[in-house]
Amino acid sequence: MANHKSAKKRIKTNEKKRLINKASLSKMKTLTKKAFDISEKAELEPAYKEAVSFIDKMASKGRIHKNNAARKKAQLTVHLNGVVKAK
Repeated sequence: MANHKSAKKRIKTNEKKRLINKASLSKMKTLTKKAFDISEKAELEPAYKEAVSFIDKMASKGRIHKNNAARKKAQLTVHLNGVVKAK
């Protein structure tokens, strides 16, 4: 356990950041899963835009690496293009 005041504060701030990061990652996973589950173009486009927007926000805030964000967006785009092409 921490003895110094600054170390105690650091424990509190780290826990807050951990919870925020955990919630953000969970939301990102949920949005991407919803987008992958949709097979109708009309329903997929708003879900795609929401997921990509959220992924960009996560990358800009440093919660995920920019290459990780790019990979996830590329996977979503491939799925979107496949649905559009199939219809």
